[in-house]
Amino acid sequence: MFHVFSSWWFSLSLVLLLISIVACTIDRTPRLWRDVSDVRVVQPDAYFDPRLPNRALTDGLSSDGLRSALRRARFRLRETEVDGVRYLYGDRHQYTKLATLLTHLGLVMFLVAAAVTTKLGFERGLAVAEGDTQTVQAIGAPDLLVVKNYDFAAPGLETGQATDFSTDLGIFRNGQEIARKTIRVNDPLSVAGFTFHQNGFGPAPDLLVSDSTGKPLWSGPVPLTDTVGDVPVGTLTVPGRAAGLQLFLDRSSGGAGELIVLPYLASANGSGGADGVSAGTPLALGAGQSAAVAGTDFSVELRDVSAYTVLIAKRDPGQGLVWLAFGLLIAGIVITFYLPRRRVWARLSPDGRVALVARADRYVDLDREFGGLLELVVAARRPSGPAAHPSSAPTAARLQTPPTR
Repeated sequence: MFHVFSSWWFSLSLVLLLISIVACTIDRTPRLWRDVSDVRVVQPDAYFDPRLPNRALTDGLSSDGLRSALRRARFRLRETEVDGVRYLYGDRHQYTKLATLLTHLGLVMFLVAAAVTTKLGFERGLAVAEGDTQTVQAIGAPDLLVVKNYDFAAPGLETGQATDFSTDLGIFRNGQEIARKTIRVNDPLSVAGFTFHQNGFGPAPDLLVSDSTGKPLWSGPVPLTDTVGDVPVGTLTVPGRAAGLQLFLDRSSGGAGELIVLPYLASANGSGGADGVSAGTPLALGAGQSAAVAGTDFSVELRDVSAYTVLIAKRDPGQGLVWLAFGLLIAGIVITFYLPRRRVWARLSPDGRVALVARADRYVDLDREFGGLLELVVAARRPSGPAAHPSSAPTAARLQTPPTR
């Protein structure tokens, strides 16, 4: 369950999903194009039957008045005349349905970005002690990057609860510092195609391991990256010796910080245990204390306890594709739901009698919008009969539209 996203069957399912989306898109595209490009301005008389839903009849309109009303409703007009009857067709957001192709393309780009990141991406956790350096890529890689922890700060840590933590981080390439920044959890450093995120921190005892002549075998902090219970734990292999140190940072009975050092020795003849390793005599060291390790020729000194920072070095070549996919997906959804298509047909007889039909995608409140269009049409009507007598003007009651769709 912890490796589900890297399993072969999960990758296979993504490939099948990608193929299905592409096949569905290819299959739907010709039909979508026909729907948006096939426009019929002239409709038969039965199409304007006022007994059908979303129909209306009125009179007293000129062709200019009808055009003005439809344009005010933001319709793009086409018109033609057949046997003295003028037909007008209005369309808003004609190509909206094609936005579903953007949505499908966004889904495809998400899957492609995942494949690119999986195959070409890089991610590595780095535990870098204060004042220490560490390589990002493997030794020998071209343009090898090296990170340096100049300083680590965790205000409030002395009280047992840090309120923040940050790292003064430097990035080097070919021996030259190319970037430096104090990073926090939500404020990473990006350089040379990599992004360095602040991820965590922990204690790092600063040790000096010396041989019997005082020659240093090891000098520097040791990050304690593991825990046993609530006790930080780490290991150090002593350079030049068939021995190592297991380190436990705990508190003494008096409450002071104390480093427990458990030596382990590798036996040349394989004795000392099933794996040829035998445990030595443990040591307890406070800051500034040192002690010789029994059965060896070296000693251990705890100079201080500093801290290490945990960094996540990440190179994600699919990140740009993810943002592109996100933009395409959101654009497709917004266009589809907020700009649905509306259409209207009008038949204008020579005597000024007008028949109207409205159609819209299912996301539109057509009753409300058709009512608003009819108000514009009524406002554009011209008086009939004796123009000076107000009572002779057509009224809205002459509009005919069913109460339901």
